[in-house]
Amino acid sequence: MSETGLATDYFDNMYARDPDPWGFTTRWYERRKRALTMAALPKDRYHNAFEPGCSIGTLSAELTDRCDRLVCTDIAAQALDSAGRRIDRLPESERGAVEFRRWALGEPWPDEHFDLIVLSEVCYYLDSVSLRTALTHAVGHLEPGGALLCVHWRRKVPEYPLSGDHVHAIARTTRGLSALAGYHDEDLLLDVFIAGNPVSVAATEHIE
Repeated sequence: MSETGLATDYFDNMYARDPDPWGFTTRWYERRKRALTMAALPKDRYHNAFEPGCSIGTLSAELTDRCDRLVCTDIAAQALDSAGRRIDRLPESERGAVEFRRWALGEPWPDEHFDLIVLSEVCYYLDSVSLRTALTHAVGHLEPGGALLCVHWRRKVPEYPLSGDHVHAIARTTRGLSALAGYHDEDLLLDVFIAGNPVSVAATEHIE
């Protein structure tokens, strides 16, 4: 993620100082955000999901319970090792197939399509031009009717090229994405988009 955003060693240095630098395992804020994220997914189950920037795998561990296959990526090798160990501790009955790759948002996308892409706390590491490109690629790798979930911290972080508000403003104007649902408060923004025409959960289940 070099010329398009933060340098790789930024993340390597963070994990070298603290194996959980954002407090994913200790902060109620993070547990609550994961609960909101999982509740916002419009389908109960997904066939092939993609989670760029998985970090130490706390969200991955919850996503895999609802995904037949989950591809998790991160730019930091230490984060991927930690995420892999976290998934390995889960009972096989509580997880689908999980694949880990060292990859950064902003790099060429894998040659496959997904019915779910989760962009959690990763987009503000890119500049606006690179993010627009990455989101265009995301749309191109979503199956028709697939979901893209975007959730980010709203407070300004001096080192980050973008704020969460800026990230979501770009996502909301990305061609090919239609808004389905969202949540916001003083701390975070969460948006769910669909590739195609959005249909509510109740309508999908023919609830009147």
